[in-house]
Amino acid sequence: MLPKHSAFDSMQTRLKIAAELYGLEETLFKVFIQPLRSVIVSLPVHMDDGRWEVFTGYRVQHSTVRGPAKGGIRYDPGVTLDEIMAGAAWNTWKTAVVDVPFGGGKGGIICDPSTMSQGELERMTRRYTADIMDVIGADRDVPGIDMGTNSQIMAWVLDTYSMHARRTENAVVTGKPVGLGGSLGRTEATGRGILISAREAMQRLGKPLAGATLAVQGFGNVGSQTARLLHEAGARMIAVSDREGAIRNDRGIDVHALLKHHSETKTVKGFKGAEAMDPNDLLTMAVDILVPAATDNQITEHNAAKVRAKVVVEGANGPTTPEADPILLSNGVLVVPDILANAGGVTVSYFEWVQNRIGYYWREREVNEKLVEYMTHAFQAVFATTDKYKTNPRIGAYILALDRVSQAQHYRGFYA
Repeated sequence: MLPKHSAFDSMQTRLKIAAELYGLEETLFKVFIQPLRSVIVSLPVHMDDGRWEVFTGYRVQHSTVRGPAKGGIRYDPGVTLDEIMAGAAWNTWKTAVVDVPFGGGKGGIICDPSTMSQGELERMTRRYTADIMDVIGADRDVPGIDMGTNSQIMAWVLDTYSMHARRTENAVVTGKPVGLGGSLGRTEATGRGILISAREAMQRLGKPLAGATLAVQGFGNVGSQTARLLHEAGARMIAVSDREGAIRNDRGIDVHALLKHHSETKTVKGFKGAEAMDPNDLLTMAVDILVPAATDNQITEHNAAKVRAKVVVEGANGPTTPEADPILLSNGVLVVPDILANAGGVTVSYFEWVQNRIGYYWREREVNEKLVEYMTHAFQAVFATTDKYKTNPRIGAYILALDRVSQAQHYRGFYA
């Protein structure tokens, strides 16, 4: 098995390329290449069987130059500090690309939530929140949903923080239930952002989205919402995969029927409207749109030359390694990078935070209209930067983000 590519190394590699093209001064590069703050906590949790388990949790803030840090909390056995550091940095660039007043943060706990009871998850979440209280807050660092967490977990974060603060602080976290100040449209926000990105990318190629063939890797919240929204927009999904396997139907998969099957079985395997396929073949299928929405390091120097999609819209963070970028570019594959493509989630999280701060809540139609405006503007800005610097869209996105973050840093200066 090939060694796993470090997510944080990947981020640093792209940042260095962008910084050199942009002409970023060395002092700022030294600041941006490392996180601002990293917190590691040990979490003793009383388990249902009477024993005590000690979990390790992280919260990393990469930058707060443009506003409070923003980023999800991940519950997964594979959580590492490297992954959390990379995620925090990606969120700095992501929030800058869509031009919302946040910096970048990320958190996580090494655990397997699928094996834990609701009581165990609640006790662990509350202990984690209490232990990172000094570094989070509506004006400091605003956590949110990520892999393995959900609106109920965000509600526990809200309640724990509020109990310690002796006031209800809705804006401390996003991804909450709507009844606790969550935003309408948040559940499908990342998928809707991918839809907007795919539509803009196809338009750039002079092709319609309706009738386009589609393959989706990953069928969690991001992958499933993306599949549904693109299907409803007229795209024809012919292949999809999850952790259990992959399926294909060249005539098109009925996504609504697949969603029903998935809700009942928790997998795409066994769906009667398609046949099984090798998951490794999905990334190299001849489709118009490929959405890698599973995990990082999926398109590498070993398979990039075989990618036959016209457009790759990155639903996951870091699905493409730095070595694969020039291969895709030379083969004419248009890549919409993760820090643009999946920024719909953080954009609607910003909308949720704004609604919490002003105490006024928008209808779902308004949320979706605002998301289209932000994502379309971001797409156009990224590709204008890409064209200006004669580079690929990923480095174009990094340069756009660097420009905005470095300007803010220049205005603020350094406190010493």
